[in-house]
Order: sequence, then C-alpha cells, then structure tokens
Amino acid sequence: MTQQPTSRQPAHPITYADAGVDTEAGDLAVELMRQAVSDTHTPQVVGGFGGFAGLWDASELTGYRRPLLATSTDGVGTKVAIAQAMDVHDTIGFDLVGMVVDDIVVAGARPLFMTDYIACGSVVPQRIADIVRGIAAACSVAGTALVGGETAEHPGLLGVDEYDVAGACTGVVEADEMLGAHRVEAGDVLIALASSGLHSNGYSLVRRVVASAGWELDRHVPDFGRSLGAELLEPTRVYASDCLALAAGGDVHAYTHVTGGGLAANLARVLPAGLTAQVDRAGWAVPPVFDVVRRLGSVPWGDLENTLNLGVGMVAIVPAEAADRVRAAARSRGLDAWELGVVRDSAELDGAAGDLVSGTKGVDAGAVLMQGAYRTA
Repeated sequence: MTQQPTSRQPAHPITYADAGVDTEAGDLAVELMRQAVSDTHTPQVVGGFGGFAGLWDASELTGYRRPLLATSTDGVGTKVAIAQAMDVHDTIGFDLVGMVVDDIVVAGARPLFMTDYIACGSVVPQRIADIVRGIAAACSVAGTALVGGETAEHPGLLGVDEYDVAGACTGVVEADEMLGAHRVEAGDVLIALASSGLHSNGYSLVRRVVASAGWELDRHVPDFGRSLGAELLEPTRVYASDCLALAAGGDVHAYTHVTGGGLAANLARVLPAGLTAQVDRAGWAVPPVFDVVRRLGSVPWGDLENTLNLGVGMVAIVPAEAADRVRAAARSRGLDAWELGVVRDSAELDGAAGDLVSGTKGVDAGAVLMQGAYRTA
C-alpha cells in the first residue's frame, strides 16, 4: 500500500494578507488616484471611474468616412529602476504614455483612450497613486482619456518596493488621411523634433555604464547642471498633440518615433522601398547626457547610435516646400526643430560613403544612409 504524504496544519488560519496581498491598501490607492483619472475623462467616456471595463462612446466615429482604429502597447523598461531607487514615481507615467501614444501618432491617428497596468510586490497606496497621477497628467497632455487600469500585487515574484508598468491606447485616423511610407517621395525633407533626454529606451545600457563607473544617483554632474538621477529620470516628451497639429494642414507625409533601435532603424521603417533618407550626423549637437554615457562607458558611437535617440525624439517627413513652415510651427509650440536630412532615390546614393541601414524591425521598406561624424554640445 502506498503511504499518503502527511500535511502539516498551520498554527493559525492563513489569510490573503498573510500571503502578502493587502486589498485595503489597493482600495486606498484607488481613492488617491480617483480625481486625477477622472480629470482626463472627455464627454465620450461612459460610466465614469471604477467600472470593470472602460467605456468610450464610439458614436463620434460615425462622422468619419472610413475610420481606421490604431492601437499600441508598451512599457517603460528598466527606467523604472531609476524611479524606484530615487523614490520618485510621479514622472514615470509620462514615459509610459509617450511610448504608447506617440507610436499611434506616427500613423496620423488621434489617441482616444488609454488603459494602464501596474504590477508590484506590495501596494503602497501613495506610490501607486503617484504613478497613476503621472499617467493621467501625461494623458491630458496627449489629449486622451485614461478610462481604466489594473494594479496587481505579486508578492514573492516582485520585491516589496519593485513594480513595473505597461499601457495600451486606441486611436483613430481617417483612412485617406493616414500618414506613412505610401506618402513619402524623393525630395522630401526630414525635420527633427528634439527629445527631452534619454526618453525610455536603452536604460539597460545606461544603468550598466553608471554601475561600472561607480556613480551614485545623487552625484552632481556639471554637464547636466543637476544630479545624475534627476537627469536619468527626465520624463519622455509626449509629442501627440504637437504632431497632430503639425499634420493638420496636410504638410506632413510621415512621422517616425525614435525609440528602441535608434534613429536610423526607426526612420527606415517609414520609407518606401527604393528611397533612402540621407542624414548628416553633424547636423545637430548631441546633448550632454548621451556624450556622458559614451565617455563614461567607452561606448562606441555605433552602439550608442543603435540604442539611444541621441537628441532626436521624433522625425517629420515633409514636402520640401513645407519644411520651413513645419519647422516654424514646431518652434512656435515650444519644440526645438531642425532640418535633419533629405529623402533621395536610392540609386542616387549607390556607392556613397556612410553607414547604410535597411531591413530593420522585420519591415521590407526603405533605407537610411548615416554620414559624417557626430558633434557634441
């Protein structure tokens, strides 16, 4: 006869709280974030705050001739480790929203509503509320409603002070107004829109460099005029409203959002096959944070270029006759903008010196020729 294993009874009944989940703390976090989330709600949001699902009245879309829904999802990556180390949590929401809504805007889509997801080791109500307040503030900048979200407590999987965030957004664009490679032509001009800093990509490299150098986050860095931590936590610029405004007059053929993979890899994705964007690396001064990372870790320029945005957060591809107009409009909205390069027939650049980038992100599209050397600020 097989002997059955015996079980040991606990000394006292085990509760959910004993397992590390505090539902009362979760309820308090919801109360602390309620107003910030509600402030993002437009008249199209139905049911208000706290439902099982966020509801958005789609009857507005009946005015479209052929509405295309656009969707995107993303996270913040290891930048959350900086926020956790500094115990500053009200800016990371801008990184999340920027990574999501600005991918939608690349297609010319207007972001309609967003949801978020926070996984944490332990719910600390004020910390969760700070994260969500940051997300809500960024949604307001982007002109989108935060219609719902979820906070999940994962004791034993995440440390008490650890968390990760993710989000998803849905937008809409009229089919015949969609931006992209199908509009881009030889002779179009590339207009760079400045980044606010590192944004939210490449932090695994940055953190490795900082750790290798033994720098602490409270270290004052003269190149930044502030602490290392403050520079690394600089929020991602949210371009959505600005990009939609620049495109409203029909002056924009395409956008590219410079995220993981760097400028060339992302720019190539929005060019049609047979065209190449010619970019002069000396066309702008690389901001100090990128050069500090490079020097501190002896990071090769090529690796830096393929990882970080190097000061260019978004690129607008516009007809040559609209370049000055778009650049001036961007600057009037507080965005530093400059001419980055030009789109040419690929055959014209056969044999040209430089680094040719194509076939990125699995997309069969155009190419980017990066020429010259970077200069630093």
